[in-house]
Amino acid sequence: MSKKFEVRLKRSLIGQTQKQKDTVRCLGLRRVNSVSVVDDNPAHRGQIFKVQHLLDVKVLQES
Repeated sequence: MSKKFEVRLKRSLIGQTQKQKDTVRCLGLRRVNSVSVVDDNPAHRGQIFKVQHLLDVKVLQES
């Protein structure tokens, strides 16, 4: 059973640093309200933590 995260970009990237913009892009998000599903691993957890103020995160259970 592997966990996945559903991440939604809830705030605009205007005014954010370039590193934060790059991180959001690497998570597969392009514009406000776009949704991406990513695996639960240390790399993605670090990316989500870095831009947590811009995201809405839900945990999905896969069997």
